[in-house]
Amino acid sequence: MTSQHHASSLCHHRRISGAPRQHVGSLVHVMWVVMMGFTPETWASSETQPHSIKIEGDITLGGLFPVHSRGPAGVPCGEIKKEKGIHRMEAMMYALDQINSDPDLLPNITLGARILDTCSRDTYALEQSLTFVQALIQKDNSDVRCSNGEPPIIPKPERVVGVIGASASSVSIMVANVLRLFVIPQISYASTAPELSDNNRYDFFSRVMPPDSFQAQAMVDIVKAMGWNYVSTLASEGNYGESGVDAFVQISREPRPGEFDKIIKRLMETSNARGVIIFANEDDIKRVLEAAKKANLTGHFLFVGSDSWGAKNSPILNLEDVAEGAVTILPKRASIDGFDQYFTTRSLENNRRNIWFAEFWEDDFKCKLTRPGIRGNSGLRKCTGEERISRDSAYEQEGKVQFVIDAVYAMAHALHSMHIDLCLGSMGVCDKMDPVDGRMLLSYIRAINFNGSAGTGVMFNENGDAPGRYDIFQYQLSNTTNPGYKVIGQWTNHLRLNAEDMQWSGGDKLVPDSVCSFPCESGERKRMVKGVPCCWHCELCDGYQYLLDEFNCDMCPFDMRPTPNRTGCRPTPIIKLEWSSPWAIIPVFLAVLGILATSGVIITFICFNDTPIVRASGRELSYVLLTGIFLIYLITFLMIAEPSTVVCAFRRLFLGLGMCISYSAMLTKTNRIYRIFEQGKKSVTPPKFISPTSQLIITFILISVQLLGVFIWFGVIPPHTTVDFDELRPPNPEYARGILKCDMSDLSLIGCLSYSMVLMVTCTVYAIKSRGVPETFNEAKPIGFTMYTTCIIWLAFVPIFFGTSQSTEKMFIQTTTLTVSMSLSATVSLGMLYIPKVYVIIFHPEQNVQKRKRSFKAVVQAATVSTHLSQKSSDKQNGETKAEPDRSQ
Repeated sequence: MTSQHHASSLCHHRRISGAPRQHVGSLVHVMWVVMMGFTPETWASSETQPHSIKIEGDITLGGLFPVHSRGPAGVPCGEIKKEKGIHRMEAMMYALDQINSDPDLLPNITLGARILDTCSRDTYALEQSLTFVQALIQKDNSDVRCSNGEPPIIPKPERVVGVIGASASSVSIMVANVLRLFVIPQISYASTAPELSDNNRYDFFSRVMPPDSFQAQAMVDIVKAMGWNYVSTLASEGNYGESGVDAFVQISREPRPGEFDKIIKRLMETSNARGVIIFANEDDIKRVLEAAKKANLTGHFLFVGSDSWGAKNSPILNLEDVAEGAVTILPKRASIDGFDQYFTTRSLENNRRNIWFAEFWEDDFKCKLTRPGIRGNSGLRKCTGEERISRDSAYEQEGKVQFVIDAVYAMAHALHSMHIDLCLGSMGVCDKMDPVDGRMLLSYIRAINFNGSAGTGVMFNENGDAPGRYDIFQYQLSNTTNPGYKVIGQWTNHLRLNAEDMQWSGGDKLVPDSVCSFPCESGERKRMVKGVPCCWHCELCDGYQYLLDEFNCDMCPFDMRPTPNRTGCRPTPIIKLEWSSPWAIIPVFLAVLGILATSGVIITFICFNDTPIVRASGRELSYVLLTGIFLIYLITFLMIAEPSTVVCAFRRLFLGLGMCISYSAMLTKTNRIYRIFEQGKKSVTPPKFISPTSQLIITFILISVQLLGVFIWFGVIPPHTTVDFDELRPPNPEYARGILKCDMSDLSLIGCLSYSMVLMVTCTVYAIKSRGVPETFNEAKPIGFTMYTTCIIWLAFVPIFFGTSQSTEKMFIQTTTLTVSMSLSATVSLGMLYIPKVYVIIFHPEQNVQKRKRSFKAVVQAATVSTHLSQKSSDKQNGETKAEPDRSQ
């Protein structure tokens, strides 16, 4: 699995961008300016810069500050920037004052400065920074002569050994491309773009602020600590925002201004991804919060802001409810008390070196100074000059003041170490440091290690980056007496987050979720959303599938079913027809009654074996027929018993044997009667094979056919048990069961009974043919009624048996149907053929007497009379037949 899918990992939600970043081909641009833009006449005029601050010193440092904001179209500079411009610039001058007054740091060496205004524009800053490289460009003045023929005296331009700045990453990138060409080290106090860590392209660039790659890592750790695995990202246009998000998600873009409502709509496309990582300037942060409030999404988004948000109130002014719960990050810093004392005592009289201070004064106190050539604004009061910072205006130390001071001190410590090594204790700037070698100075800068103005260590790694040290804040509004930013942790190479100090919208202490898709439930697989690596839809592994892995389902083996949570498979329960089941109770009850009744008949016949009724019923075949009926009842117990090899063998043997014995005996009887009466119509000679012995032989021959078929079946397919997992396999696997059964299919079962069915049908045919036999002659008519009823029973059996083949209780229904049908057919035979005889034997013994013995001649006479009656009846139409005298006996 890729890191984008891992729960502990992060995935980006949106890249919102404008134009892609492009770096100016600074080398070509600079060389063109240098070669074409500066002539010998301009060098003299450029010594005094009207838009720069010059502080005299033995060694001069450059300074780049956004004193003014970016101007409108066609105008390089706009309004003055009090905090990011004036505060930071004054911090550099304060640091220079402190260093120059420190006897232990650069003794007898005064640091000077040339401070320029970048106007928050990279191209303008590039033009301004050419001031720093004037002294390094060799100029050919051999052709220049004064009017008197003497060579001109051209003042030596000041040499800048290092530059403090710039502020914005885009400006630092532009300037760094120039300074590296002239081997001038640069230390930034606020540029955090990760690309500036590229030591191959920006080898002379260092910074006391940690890069956004550290900040991004800290934010990643925060998101992981809160258990979020899917967040959205927003970036402001420019190197800060874009590079910051690049470090967070590798690539990110930002929309055109005015599209913040669309941004919110796009963020809501994955509404579960509530976390929003925002690398943006203050204005864009405010617009995003406003758009969220306008969309009535207050409390929905969980913002994680970069250091541009930090602990500032200005981006969330009047939007506190939307920003509640926002986690922000800010480089570890402290307020420099010495600077506060220094800055709050600045006035128009004691700060004339700052050429922009008067402009700051007007903006800070909302008044107007009377200056030559400047027309006053009647709408503003006149400045008295007696106003005081912090007393007559709001004052809060700007957050990067500490880093400006540390940057200046870093340059000073590097020069100090260089002076010790090169000047060997001599006072002032020695020859080896005049001029200062930029490449050597860079090596000293990278080697410094001292405690900065806030007491934290100042050092650089091989890429010129300062170590990452951040405070983690959360904006808390509910359940607190002092709403605002609360420190909830720190990050110094690893995160220390106090989760118990965090609270969210409404004072909730539970960390909200931020995911594109919630984890799937047990038994659900992930189906990834195309083009969105961390989003998926959950799909249940249905039917008999289980969850093979996070993304795939697989079928359980045929003898298994999925576990309730579908994480694996479990054996399918194996069942059989239990004796206690309702499907078994009724057949067993009928079978027990049948066995008792059959046993009673057999016992009665044995006890009254020599009585006329028993002898007249054909004792030999009666005992055979009763044995068959007994076996028919007995098969019920074999069909319900737990299947085993022995039980299966007996099922095969006795399932059709009982019916075969019964119907073989009845067929032999009906056939004998039919042959006797048919023969009697032709002659007085009795037919063959009508003796009891012959009848038994014929019966056993018919039975042997069934036995032969069964034994052949035994030889071809030995009896065995099997578990049928297909019969009870409904859509819901919880109801799936394996059925323990014998290896007898529906067709083999019917095949086992088919021979008995043939005997039954044949017997029925003979019974129909013998229907004209006088009722008092023999039992032909009871046999006929028995066979008619039996046929009806089995005709009902067939549709019930095969019509339930798709039922989930097929085995139970079919077993019950079969056993009940067999018991009913046996009961019909027993009831119609033997119960009347037993009744006479037991309750009317006076009727159990010897009748006049009939000769075959009497039989023939009865057959002739019967035939005559049938013919005479058919000859008369719409009349009544006279009763003929009964001569059957």
